[in-house]
Amino acid sequence: MRVGILSLQGDFLNHFSILERLDVEPVLVKTPADLRVDGLILPGGESTAISMLLQSSGLFDPIRGLIRDGMPVFGTCAGMILLARSVIDGREDQVGFDAIDIAVRRNGFGRQVASFETDLDVAGFEDGPVKAVFIRAPVVEKVAEEVEVLASVDYQFPDSSGRSVPVICRQEKVLVSSFHPELVGEDRIHRLFLRLI
Repeated sequence: MRVGILSLQGDFLNHFSILERLDVEPVLVKTPADLRVDGLILPGGESTAISMLLQSSGLFDPIRGLIRDGMPVFGTCAGMILLARSVIDGREDQVGFDAIDIAVRRNGFGRQVASFETDLDVAGFEDGPVKAVFIRAPVVEKVAEEVEVLASVDYQFPDSSGRSVPVICRQEKVLVSSFHPELVGEDRIHRLFLRLI
């Protein structure tokens, strides 16, 4: 199995290490020629920068076509933003793949100083909670009926409103998380993604 990792900007090397550990051939995707893969990971980073680089590298249209043709894709943090149907506070020139029917807010959990770690109970994971690292993470504001929420986190926002927020979602062969499982070596969400391939 060959799994691509979009490698234009952001945290792609930790995903590479996890895939190697899972005996999968990781492929760093920087050009359209690198897209001979069975699935694709869109890593965390800066979503507007990745959006611009997708266009300048010529990768946006080929990746969009592969996703529409059913290629499994997994997005973490900025990757979630790029895969969402709508970005509430995105830039006008920001492009996305419209691959999962959710609406997200960029940096919805706050700035860098509001980063946090927590343990999550994930649907179907019987071997304990997942350690999740949130860094300038997007908040899922709306979820369509067709989208399965696999984990949520209770969060107290700066305006003192507290609510439960979806942080792992799946729709058909699209999986997204608003946090970075790869930063702490957590591989169970990657294994879940590999089962979609």
